[in-house]
Order: sequence, then structure tokens, then C-alpha cells
Amino acid sequence: MNVCQWSAMCLLVAWAGTAAAQDKPAEKNPSTFDRVWKFADLYNDSSNRVVQRVQLSGRFQLDFAGLAADQGDHSEWNIRRTRIGPRMTLFRTMTFHAEADLNPQETDPFFVRMTDLYVQWTKSPRLALTFGKQAVNFTMDGSTSSKELIAIDRSNLTNNLWFTEEYLPGAGLAGRVAPWAYRAGVFSSGTKNRWFGEFDGGAFLYTLVSYDFGKRLGVREATLAGNYLYQQPDSNNTFTRPFENIASVNFKLESDRWGVRSDLSAGTGYLGQSDVWGAMTMPYWNLTGKLQFVGRYTYVTSENPNGVRLATYENTIVSGRGDRYHEVYGGANYYFYGHKLKLQTGVQFADMKDRAGDGGAYSGTSWVTGLRIGWP
Repeated sequence: MNVCQWSAMCLLVAWAGTAAAQDKPAEKNPSTFDRVWKFADLYNDSSNRVVQRVQLSGRFQLDFAGLAADQGDHSEWNIRRTRIGPRMTLFRTMTFHAEADLNPQETDPFFVRMTDLYVQWTKSPRLALTFGKQAVNFTMDGSTSSKELIAIDRSNLTNNLWFTEEYLPGAGLAGRVAPWAYRAGVFSSGTKNRWFGEFDGGAFLYTLVSYDFGKRLGVREATLAGNYLYQQPDSNNTFTRPFENIASVNFKLESDRWGVRSDLSAGTGYLGQSDVWGAMTMPYWNLTGKLQFVGRYTYVTSENPNGVRLATYENTIVSGRGDRYHEVYGGANYYFYGHKLKLQTGVQFADMKDRAGDGGAYSGTSWVTGLRIGWP
């Protein structure tokens, strides 16, 4: 089955599911989508002392991207992410989560890597300890799961400063004492592989503290978060980006009909990576309970030439780097079943300046549309 057939099948499933759900009387529960997504609950028995729950976790994300730039044109169908694996609740305080990243499009290799592979112990909402390969969340979009992004893709600020490998081996702790929340951890930066890496490079320390002003402001959420990361410089650090220090301040405001997300981040580079800083703001409006419009502006700059990378699809046209990047994005999302089943589309204009004049300049418009399915 080729990518176009995949797309047609997935869109047909989404349309049919929506039509079926709308044909049902509003008062009936569970909905059609509830019954379909129930497949992810493989086992649930709170009376079992050893295994209380087994769920199937994962996501399927399909994109069509078209770009027209001064430097060339490009279009492609892309199975962006396919992940699947079990999440188990054990002994009432333990969680085991394993999830594999697969490549059904090229199939060589079919198994790309393990994303999550960890054990977590939770005493209460105030304290959870996690050991193994896990997501490391910093910057605004880096702290947002790809299942829950409201733009079709993460901003280029996150693409440059966040560790896009995302899932890294280490130990972390997190908790919440409302309205405060915190996260901290130590992780390996060394040579990456499909499992836990080689542990032959440096390590990094990461901390986050946030405060939710939502109740004071009378809105659903108004969270201000500060992130700081220190990494040991090492030439073997391929799980990460070559930044010794990264600081990020994020703000997320959400009401019933509108909201805004913002990010101000900076990093000090090593081994030839220039210092980088940038800003992002992303307002959005909920026109209905299902239809949402999103705007975004992103600015990224480096102290020296060739310090800034282009975004995911833009670098298929220009592989070089520049030093000053602007992006304006406008998009729409339609939520069939919340973030578990949605269609997203977005158009963005981006411009990269290249002081060195060695192949990093870019100016173009891209359109990306994607189907997003997540479970449980």
C-alpha cells in the first residue's frame, strides 16, 4: 500500500467515524469514537494486586508537504510518525512504558528506535521518579507531545535549541503542588543508537519550575515556566544539540475561546556551534468546539554565521545553515475526537539570511496538511 492509499484510507476512516458519531443521538454514551478507541485498553482490573492495567500506546501521523521557494520546489507524502507499545500499571505505584518508533514508508529499517523505555514510581502527584529512556521536555513546543501540537509542526526555535531526539536515557523526578510544578533530571548525551546509546560522551542536567496563575486571572490556565539545562561539552554527544547552556522562559494562556503560547530561549554553543537565541508567539482561537485557528511568529538568530538550522521540510530544499530566521504561520485544526483524531493544515512563509553566503539562504512558502491519530 503506497502513501496515497494510506492517506485515502485514513481520511475515509476519519470521515466515516465522524458521520457515524453525528448520526447517534447526543445523549447516548459512549460515543462511536469512545468505542473505537476502547481497543487501546487491553486489560483493566483494579483488584489485581500485580497488574492493574495494560494499555496500547502510540500514534500515527501522515503529512503532505508542498514548498515553493526562491531556491527550488519540493513536495512529498510522508508518514511522519508511527509508534506503538504497551503501558502497564503495576503494584498500584509503578508504570512500565515501552514504545517503538517504526518506519512503514521506507521499511529500511522498519524498526527505527525505542522512544519510551522506562519504569516510573509514583507516590502521589507531588513526586514521581522515572528511570530509563524518556522524553526530555523544554522550550514551549519541546514540552508539548507531538500528539497535542496545535501547529502542524514544532517551531524552528524549538528545532534549533531543543534536543529533537527527544527520548534520552537517564533518571528524572517530577511533581505538582498546585499551582507549582517542577521537573529535574540527569541524562546521557553520548553516541546515540536505537536503544540506550553508548554512554561514551557527556551528560546533562535539566530543571524546570512553573507556576499557574489561571485561578487568579479567572482562566483555564496561565502557566509561566522557566527551564535551564547544563550539558558537558563532548564530541561524542550525538543524542543532543551542541549547546553547553540552554535557558527557556515559556508562557501558556488558555481560556475557553482563545489562548496564546510564547517562548523566549537562548543557548551557548560549543565545538563550532554559535550561540543562538530566539522568540516565538502563537495565538489561537477556538471558533467552535471542533474548529480552531492558529497563528505563529518565530524569530531565531545566531551570534556567528551558520548557527541556525532550517525547519523540517525547508531543509529538503536548502541543507545549509544561516544566521537569522523569520517565520509567519497560519493554520487550522479540526478535532474529530480531541487530539486523538484530528486534521491539521498550515501555511508558513519563512526567510533565512546567510551572512557567510555559503548556501544557507532561503525564502519560501510551505503548505503542510496532516492527519493525526493518537491512542490511548
